This record gives sequence, C-alpha cells and structure tokens, in this order.
Amino acid sequence: MRDPLRSPAPLTSGLPSPAAPADPLGPSAPPSRRRFLKLTAVGAGAAGIAGAAGLAGATSAEAVTSGLTSLTHPGVLHSLADLNRMRTKVAAGAQPWLAGYNVFAADFFSSSSYVVAGGRATVTRGTSPEDGNIDLWYDCNAAYQNAVMWYITQDTAHAYKALEIIKSWTNALQTINGADAELAAGIYGAKLAAAVEIMHYTGPAGSWTQSELDATVAMFQNIFVPLINIYGDGGYGLMGLKGMMQIAVACNNLSLFNDAYNAFYTNSCCALTKLVQSGTGQCCESGRDQGHTQLILGSLAEICQTGWIQGLDMFGASNSLLLSGFEYTAKYNLGNTVPYDATFGRCNWHWSSLSTDGRGAFKPIYEMAYNHYVKRAGKSAPYTSQVASNLRPEGAPTQCDQVGFGTLLFSL
Repeated sequence: MRDPLRSPAPLTSGLPSPAAPADPLGPSAPPSRRRFLKLTAVGAGAAGIAGAAGLAGATSAEAVTSGLTSLTHPGVLHSLADLNRMRTKVAAGAQPWLAGYNVFAADFFSSSSYVVAGGRATVTRGTSPEDGNIDLWYDCNAAYQNAVMWYITQDTAHAYKALEIIKSWTNALQTINGADAELAAGIYGAKLAAAVEIMHYTGPAGSWTQSELDATVAMFQNIFVPLINIYGDGGYGLMGLKGMMQIAVACNNLSLFNDAYNAFYTNSCCALTKLVQSGTGQCCESGRDQGHTQLILGSLAEICQTGWIQGLDMFGASNSLLLSGFEYTAKYNLGNTVPYDATFGRCNWHWSSLSTDGRGAFKPIYEMAYNHYVKRAGKSAPYTSQVASNLRPEGAPTQCDQVGFGTLLFSL
C-alpha cells in the first residue's frame, strides 16, 4: 500500500480547527452488499418503445455554453464557504448541523479506520461476475465521507484515509466495463470527484504531490470520461451527465464542464426538460418506480449545486422546473393524488401508469432542494419542506447513488 503521507499538498484552510464533536454512537455496521437495480427499463406496463434511432445524435437543439472563463475551487458540491459553515456550526454545537453531523460521523464510511477495498485494475458492472464493482462504490463513499470528516474535525487520520483510497484507485484502475459501465463511471466518478476536490484544495501539507494529482486527473479523463460522455436515455444518461459535471470541476477542465452544461439544457434524452415535465413536475421515470424517480431528482440537484458554486443558477432553469419535480414526487409519496401523463417518459420507453413501487420510501435528497429553493431562493415548496422535515437529520444514501446527509452538508 502506498504511503498517503508523501509529498507536498495544495491548500490548507486558515479557519481555526475546532475540537471534533464527540460521537455518541460509534461507527455503524457496514451496509448490505445488495446489488443496485439497473437503470435500464425492465418489466411490464410499457405504453410503447421507440426505435433505437431515437437515441442517435442525442444532442439536439442549439448548443449552449456556461460562459465561464475559469472554474471555482473547491467547487464540487461544496464551496470553501460551505465547508467552513459545516465546521463552525458543528464546533458551536448548533442545530440542525450537530444532529446531522452525529448521523454522518456514525456512518460506516465516515470512519478513519475504514479498510480500503481497492484498488482494482478492472471494475465490471451489469455483467456477471461484477468484479470490483462493490469495491469501487464502497471506496468512493469512504473517500468522500472521510474528506468531509477531515475538513470538519481537522483530524489528519481522515485526510490520510481519503487520500489512501484515491491513490489506490489512481495507481490500479485500468478499465471499467460491463453492460452498466456508464452507470459505474458516472455515479461512482461523481462521488470520487467530490472527494478529490476537497482533498486537492484543503488537504494537509505533505499529503499529495503534483505528479500524484496529475495521475488522478488522467485516470478520470482517460477511464471515466469516455464512458459517460455518451449521455444515454433518461436516468441512465443523467448518471453520466452528473459524473461529467463533477469530474470536470475536479479536473479543472472547462471544456468538459461546458459539455455537461450543454447536455443539461439541450440533450434530447437526458436534458432537464426531458427528465421533468413542464407544468406538472412528473419525472420521466415516475411510472417505473419511486426509487429511480428520486435518484433522478437528487442527481439533478447535485448537478445544480455544483453549478451554483460556479456562479450558474441551474436550479432556476426552465422556471425552477426541478422544484416542480421535487414537489410532484414529494406530494405523491406523501400519499396525495397527482396527475399522470402516460405519453411523458424516456425517449425509448414509456410507462402506462404512475408507479406505486417504493411509494412513501423517501431517499435522502430533500435537504439540498429545500435549502436552496426555500431558504436561499425564498420559494414555496410545501411538500418538499414536509419531507425534509420528516427526514431531518437526513441519513445515508442508497449505496453510492446520492450524497445523502443533507442536514449536515446543505443546511443554510
């Protein structure tokens, strides 16, 4: 195993280091190694399937660009001000941040004693055997959560754990393959990029050489990016878009960032307006199940959060269409009646009725939306607000699918 303490590091924060709050719970047990349900459409109830040509050249509409000339760092999910807010609020014992921190710190993946699963030369997802798949998503969660723990507590054991994980995959990974390679590269890549961004710009002195950082950037650009820039259909394509946005910032690559930004607005199968219906807020996979619907909404929010840090109001796109999506889904999952349009679905698949599968099982995605739309933008979001309140303090994600822990991470 490589020594994560080698060489000079980038930036250190000037904010005084608080004492780490006591963890009354201790680390939780490891999560189940349940295989994540594939995002490809399956099952009955389809209203129709378009021809394969529907995805050909899926970047219609006039291309748009962010207009940025540089990227802000740290800038994947959390700005420096965001990280400082978490640290100071937790140190002061302020609520709801402290309650959120206690849940976060107790999680299996937040422990500096976490045993690294990787790296592996090959990761396969969606084709049996799925060698290395669980190892990668486990490690991506642990790298990110230890990076956040490092910044909040200033305990270097967390910093070195995050860097040990990042370096182990940088040194080993050569291929991501399988039928769901795009999902692995997009979902896991987004979480790993968030860890890299925090450690790059706040890591302790002597922890990361420039050559090591360059190798990590090369890993992202040579292995992850070619798999995610195809932007497939519906939620499947969105996972690639999310990965591209976060990886672009971590690699300080404005060209890749603009590619993701353009896809968010114009892609014919996974742009915002193709995923959430204008006027109703219905999601393109609302007829599939409520778990994948919330995965789509949460991933869109993550993209918008990173855009916000870069000075772009993607949350406000199409008259705050994402908020409509959250409100529609929250309202339905709280037990209310909502309209359903069977003609609105993915490019290559529609569902004939609104799905009850997973109804009422809320994913940890609501704090991010609530805090932006209600607390920052001053908008009304009664159903999103109710769910966020019910979940507070928000807990762990499903596998690596969301960021989770929004009470700590996104409360304003």
